[in-house]
Amino acid sequence: MALKLACAVLLMCMVMGAPIAQAAVTCGQVTSSLQACIPCVTGPGGGAVPPACCSGIKSLNSAATTTPDRQSVCNCLKTAAGSIRNLNLNLASGLPRQCGVNIPYQISPSVDCSRVR
Repeated sequence: MALKLACAVLLMCMVMGAPIAQAAVTCGQVTSSLQACIPCVTGPGGGAVPPACCSGIKSLNSAATTTPDRQSVCNCLKTAAGSIRNLNLNLASGLPRQCGVNIPYQISPSVDCSRVR
């Protein structure tokens, strides 16, 4: 009985003392990394994606190494999408693929970022 109680107390201490995961990628980083992509997703489309846009997408993808990072980027993208006038979501969702980057979620205002892993 004492062993069970000791194990339960130890388990609770481990859970309570575990560090809470926090995202290292900020919305400021997301915005600055993707600034060069704005003309690509607000215009008529069809043109080549500027190298600076792909560079930003690749660096952002490399920076988002943990689940909290990817969820943070996802939430920042959703917020930013709401503030970009004349945003073409079809063009926006195709940018990562055009730059040779695979992301684990669809770029969409309806994506549930809490499910991104």
